[in-house]
Amino acid sequence: MIKSVRIRTIPWLLAAATFTATAAHAAGNKVVIGDIDDMSGVYADVIGPGGVEAAKMAIEDFGGSVLGNKIELLTSDHQNKPDLGAQKFREWADRDGLTMVLGGSNTGVSIAMSTIAKEKKIPFFAVGAAGASLTGKDCTPYSVHYVYDTTSLGNGTATTMVKQGGKTWFFLTADYAFGTQLQEAAAKVVEANGGKVIGAVRVPLSTSDFSSYLLQAQNSGAQVLGLANAGNDFTNSIKAADEFGIAKTMKPAALLAFITDIHSLGLKTAQGLYLTTGWYWDLNDKTRAFAKRYFAKTQHEPTMNQAGYYSATLTYLNAVKAANSTDSDKVMAELHKVKIDDMFTSNGKIRPDGLMEHEMYIMQVKKPEESKYPWDYYKLVQTMSGEEAFGKLSDSACPLAKNPATH
Repeated sequence: MIKSVRIRTIPWLLAAATFTATAAHAAGNKVVIGDIDDMSGVYADVIGPGGVEAAKMAIEDFGGSVLGNKIELLTSDHQNKPDLGAQKFREWADRDGLTMVLGGSNTGVSIAMSTIAKEKKIPFFAVGAAGASLTGKDCTPYSVHYVYDTTSLGNGTATTMVKQGGKTWFFLTADYAFGTQLQEAAAKVVEANGGKVIGAVRVPLSTSDFSSYLLQAQNSGAQVLGLANAGNDFTNSIKAADEFGIAKTMKPAALLAFITDIHSLGLKTAQGLYLTTGWYWDLNDKTRAFAKRYFAKTQHEPTMNQAGYYSATLTYLNAVKAANSTDSDKVMAELHKVKIDDMFTSNGKIRPDGLMEHEMYIMQVKKPEESKYPWDYYKLVQTMSGEEAFGKLSDSACPLAKNPATH
């Protein structure tokens, strides 16, 4: 006969087992956010170190930890080189337990990084890159495109300029994917509204002398100088156009401009420019409250992309909390369900193609005498709905838009 055996549980062993299980769960839910951006080059003022500060603010406001782990933030300078951006993304994924990436300025780098996001199945928030192909032919189930894209920029600024009488255009275009896509988007809008593209010239990134390119624009006889560039290239081309008197015969169209650009140029030079933005620090009480805190840390008002970094970081962390996991598929499912209501937007939603659809704003830069206080640079011309700005989901070139179940 087999005697029954009473098993006595030793309390410290039970406690140790529980601790081990909890620690394993915590380690499996470690949150590591990577920021890969231009930290020192032509786009450094657009996001750069200021974006790092915005992401830190979001992490602090969230509480600094999630799912029992302290939130980690890694940063790297991609130097506007797609291979460096992709290499760093892969390295962090393989070595550091990366769970999400904030991709800064440069469409070419973001396209390269999106392939790694798909391969490693890691959520990738493209914030500074404008190329609409990121939610078109280059879309992935793990990509989210925040703040703006070339479609919304064209629909805003180009439409406004044509309606103001600028029917003939000549483009000064950054010579890589971003410039190409921005020119194409703006040209499409110009032609759809009865305008005509007279010509274009491609300009290398970080060009120091714009004189020969601007001379070609002036000789074209076009009414509008379409600036399909950004960052220091935008400000330098505007300064050169003003210096050479070209701005007197052609109307510059700022297809992608930031508050820091206008600050650098000064209102005397920038006055009258039309531009499209996804966010403005002085738009409402929420934007002003965030800007006040940000300014105290950086001594400048946030660009729309720096505000986007804050919003994207919080949106991701809230999705992790809601999913109770860092599992990418679970987090992406939460992201596609959420309505984004924060200091960036009150009506944002992440579409099946990865686009974060929200309102966009057409602004005109104030005259010096219209500005009442520091950084008071814009006056609102028009608010575009998300669909008006970005286009219909049914028109998206991303396969995920046709079959969301493939997420």
